[in-house]
Amino acid sequence: MYEELKYWYLRDHKLFRVLSFSQIKQLCIIVGFKKAAKGEIIYFSDSDVPRIFLLKRGAIKIVSVDADGNEIIREIIQKGDLFGELELDSQKSANEYAKVLSDEVSICSFLMSDFEDLLLRHPQLALTYTKFVGLKMKRIRNNYTNLVSKDAKSRLRQFLLDWIEKEGKIEGDSATLENYLTQNDIAQIICTSRQTAVQLLNELESDGILSYSRREIHFPKLSLL
Repeated sequence: MYEELKYWYLRDHKLFRVLSFSQIKQLCIIVGFKKAAKGEIIYFSDSDVPRIFLLKRGAIKIVSVDADGNEIIREIIQKGDLFGELELDSQKSANEYAKVLSDEVSICSFLMSDFEDLLLRHPQLALTYTKFVGLKMKRIRNNYTNLVSKDAKSRLRQFLLDWIEKEGKIEGDSATLENYLTQNDIAQIICTSRQTAVQLLNELESDGILSYSRREIHFPKLSLL
């Protein structure tokens, strides 16, 4: 059962579409598979056994811990994203870990040593992987640019649009998001205080742009966002 799941999880991911049926079947021998529930920690950055993870279903946050022990969100990982030791080097980010946000996640993972060997044996896959990571780094740089150049309200709107594009259930000019983020999570992502984030969400709700609850966020008319 797990072998079949592994195969389809890998086959459906755009990173592995350059491989043949038999090559993907061979990957099932070295890839790990697991499910995890909300609140579980998937990996620590200082692990002695570095891995590369592929998120098949659900959402995860990458967080670091400041000097006072507070969690700081570095990135939200969504369906199809890779995370872990993506740069394939020995430098590690101290005190970072991945924590499950949604009710459940499904994850495939490779030992970094196995993944490096895989890239050496399949140059076309190595090229695809380089492009994949490059796009991820570009997205992070764009997010940083938005933080520097836009005000909090604009950052919130852009974050919501990106979230809808990635995971929203869109019907005509309306959309609905499964809400696995707290107001404090959203505040951290757009780099503002929780009070400001709550105020901005309330303003958008008052303007009829969205309706917000702990379970979902509904946008009756996307064109207003």
